[in-house]
Amino acid sequence: MISQFFVLSQRGDNIVFRDYRGEVQKGSAEIFFRKVKFWEDGDLQEAPPVFNVDGVNYFHVKVVGLLFVATTRVNVSPSLVLELLQRIARVIKDYLGILNEDSLRKNFVLVYELLDEVIDFGYVQTTSTEMLKAYVFNEPLVVDAARLSPLGPGSIFTQGTKRMPGIAVTKSVVATEPGGRRREEIFVDIIEKISITFSSSGYILTSEIDGTIQMKSYLSGNPEIRLALNDDLSIGRSLGAAYGYRSSSGSGTVVLDDCNFHESVRLDSFDIDRTLSLIPPDGEFPVMNYRMTQEFRPPFRINALIEEAGSLKAEVILKISAEFASSVTANTIKLQMPLPKYTSRVSFELEPGAVGQTTDFKEGNKRLEWSLKKIVGGSEHTLRAKLTFAQESHVNLTKESGPVSVTFTIPMYNASRLQVKYLQIAKKSATHEPYRWVRYVTQANSYVARI
Repeated sequence: MISQFFVLSQRGDNIVFRDYRGEVQKGSAEIFFRKVKFWEDGDLQEAPPVFNVDGVNYFHVKVVGLLFVATTRVNVSPSLVLELLQRIARVIKDYLGILNEDSLRKNFVLVYELLDEVIDFGYVQTTSTEMLKAYVFNEPLVVDAARLSPLGPGSIFTQGTKRMPGIAVTKSVVATEPGGRRREEIFVDIIEKISITFSSSGYILTSEIDGTIQMKSYLSGNPEIRLALNDDLSIGRSLGAAYGYRSSSGSGTVVLDDCNFHESVRLDSFDIDRTLSLIPPDGEFPVMNYRMTQEFRPPFRINALIEEAGSLKAEVILKISAEFASSVTANTIKLQMPLPKYTSRVSFELEPGAVGQTTDFKEGNKRLEWSLKKIVGGSEHTLRAKLTFAQESHVNLTKESGPVSVTFTIPMYNASRLQVKYLQIAKKSATHEPYRWVRYVTQANSYVARI
């Protein structure tokens, strides 16, 4: 049971507010933002997704820089409410085309209409874009996609000078295009989030891939879609031999630990030829979620070293090596490394000819930050940082430093080698061929190197 729902900007501006039951005080949005902005609770640097203030439960998720928040005074499942907030964000994006502060403000009437259909007196009714089309008839005022931030979701699939439509497809599922004709196209995105922990000597201690195949269809008439994956795909490491699949050590074999499918997917021929059949519903939805712990080649190798350079000085050397092909370029790479608490000053030395690289020392939490705009496959980059301490160290520096954490985005690359062989549309248009977009992106989930 939801009492209130609201959306806040990063500055704390209240963009959308809906009170369903009148059980929570009106100033809850301000209370929430102050609590999140000045969060202080033990070792946590950021507010958790669920917390309680004066008997009110606050649930929140951050989507493209916006805070989607729900409040309630009753005891409800946190996972249910957090999933609801994600689905509300997805439904709004389906209708508006672009989800950002500008699009919400321009389309507040449509957004409130959607919220009233999704939740009634605090109870969830539906989060299906397809079902909502029967009750919501307003068309959105579409925000110009050219105004998106160059590092925003609309530009995540940038590859050199060739630009493909982004993961946040910037078209509404209900808006009519100029001329009244609808562009026939379908988007399939393979998105993988990598978690890796490297030891201090560079060995991989843990590795995992959480992946999803996302689809968004703009095909008229809801035709059947056939999506073919790798022939050598195996599900379940221990069950491979029993079903005649090659073992996890077989050359070129893709072995997923487990997976689940959207309710619209039919698996009649999946065991035979690894083909998924479905009639895609309106809006963006996950066709398949999967997890993989089989060994894979990490996209980046991280080497970190800290050593004394005198009684009150030390030197940090960070090196990042791109292990993928030179035809692939990673974007928005950021390395962070906690330094000893008595570090007072840091001076940086970048490699000769470094372009698009920035460095910073966050004195508040004693953290070194190194950002690279892009890294081409096969290249490596090094940063040297000279530390000055306010007091002499009496313990091993490596125990008070690190680990190094890395975030990145790599368009048109996936570490699992899961591929879409072909995308087949059963009923084609008589006048023109629908556009098919199959895209890949890999991002860091928890990418950590110990010192």
